Amino acid sequence: MSFRNFLRGPTSALLMVEFGDEKGFPAEKILLGSGLTLAQLADPNLELTADQELRVAENLLRLSGHAAGLGFEVGMRYHFSTYGLFGYGLISSATIGDALALALRFLPLTYAFTVVAYEEQGDEGVLTFAAPGLAPDLREFLLARDMTAAALLLKELGGNDFSLSRFCLSKQPPPIPDNVEVLGCAPSYAAKSNSLAFDRSFLRLPLPQANAVTVSMCEQMCTQLMQRRIAHAGMTALVQHYLTTPDNGLPDLSSISELLHVSPRTLKRRLKEEGTTFRKLLADVRSRNAINLLKDGHMNLTEIAERLGFSDLSSFSQAFKRWHGISPSQFSQQKNNFGIY
Repeated sequence: MSFRNFLRGPTSALLMVEFGDEKGFPAEKILLGSGLTLAQLADPNLELTADQELRVAENLLRLSGHAAGLGFEVGMRYHFSTYGLFGYGLISSATIGDALALALRFLPLTYAFTVVAYEEQGDEGVLTFAAPGLAPDLREFLLARDMTAAALLLKELGGNDFSLSRFCLSKQPPPIPDNVEVLGCAPSYAAKSNSLAFDRSFLRLPLPQANAVTVSMCEQMCTQLMQRRIAHAGMTALVQHYLTTPDNGLPDLSSISELLHVSPRTLKRRLKEEGTTFRKLLADVRSRNAINLLKDGHMNLTEIAERLGFSDLSSFSQAFKRWHGISPSQFSQQKNNFGIY
């Protein structure tokens, strides 16, 4: 089963339908091919697949003529109330840092198609967003939507105390300036990663509606919901998704366990029950990524080895030869005629 079968609530799809309606696009055209109706989306208990929401996003993008800045504009509609129980858990956290930790812990329960990670760089907190492996226009729309929605959520948690210091995109700048701003911050392009940054001290701020009982209740219910949705999609599909998405290195078993809110031991057991192992899934992704990076030609062999998580070039070369029967340097020489890939 594919990650696209992972279940999610109806709010995000409904939000895009309502946005399209404001732009003059009939609901039936935005829902075309999704198997959804407006009446179904009005049911808060409905669960749709990620693939169904992707179809809604594709239709909105097509009907708008792939309008510049559409993802940013749609992302500004994702207020904290959009996230239901998950959102109330965030505003009930003790501090904004606690809310961020909770958000990352239950990321699969959001509507994001990107994989989000947090890191600290000096005095800044930085959220990085790994774009999904989708068609370029849809990928860029969802990336802009998810990044803007995350910035808005932080703003609604922190109020006037929050401001963005940077909003960075790895893609090249558009040929025609789009004059987009996210919370007063203009995106910068050709960056090393897709990220947004803010002052780290912001995370220490207490939240006025903090309630430990509410947070505990939300955590329990979110855990139950996530386990049910993981069981539906299949652990293998979710691990493949998280291995495939990142742009700057592959997550290890521990990192993916945290993303899926299970212990490493449980993750290994669930994968075994589905007839595979983390090591095999990692090798499959490394093998495909190696071919793509070699075909792309923008990185040398040492850089590719590092990107794929190998300790040195020799280890990468040995693994590549085991996968494909020739060394990566031989592949590079033959790639123009190496049609089997």
